[in-house]
Amino acid sequence: MGGGGPTTSGRFLLEVDGVEIGTFREVQGLRLDVDVVEHVEGGQNGYVHQLPGVMRWPHLVFTRGMVQSDALFGWVQQSSGQGFAGNDDTLTRATGAVTVIDDRGNRMRSWEIDGAFAVSWTGPSLSADSDAPLTESLEVAHHGFRAVTR
Repeated sequence: MGGGGPTTSGRFLLEVDGVEIGTFREVQGLRLDVDVVEHVEGGQNGYVHQLPGVMRWPHLVFTRGMVQSDALFGWVQQSSGQGFAGNDDTLTRATGAVTVIDDRGNRMRSWEIDGAFAVSWTGPSLSADSDAPLTESLEVAHHGFRAVTR
């Protein structure tokens, strides 16, 4: 308990404003980078002061097999296209969560996302000559996240 050993899971749930968008097989971009601002002090030649600057949160990229739910497109339409225009061209940002699901279906850990909106969706590559699984991916911009242990 609390030993920090690796946990494995093949399912990751995305929820947006309390609505389950779906489970995904891969999530990339759970990362935080802090810019470093250097300050040179006159007379101090032994080092340069390093101070934290702007926090940067890369886009999250979700990949999954094709599903029969329209929840993903319903959410995307709220913050883009006619949903964006119908809201007086005001972006509707959402609150979301990425949750790791164990092999028994239990929620293990979540990352709660602030200010999220979809910026890209890629559908499957279709070819009669291929038997590769059909997958789709979703890219989400956001203002950051915080970890929550369940």
